[in-house]
Amino acid sequence: MRKESLCGASSFQEAISKAEAEVREYLSGEEGAEYLDFAQAYMLVDHPEDGAEVFSLMRLSTLEPDHYLTQFFDTGTERQGSV
Repeated sequence: MRKESLCGASSFQEAISKAEAEVREYLSGEEGAEYLDFAQAYMLVDHPEDGAEVFSLMRLSTLEPDHYLTQFFDTGTERQGSV
């Protein structure tokens, strides 16, 4: 994801909405890829500058979407909230 597309979001919901719009556009050209309606956001203390790291992940899996998310992202030990 381009970091410029998420800069300036005033809330987690806005940041996630921007990310979801971008991922849907990106995936329209990726055969076999599927967005699982799961996004994460983190509030940065400073504005990202050149060299800032942004996290994005795509992997192949034979797991069903719900099992995939539980296996890798919602194990019950995460310190997270929902929007």
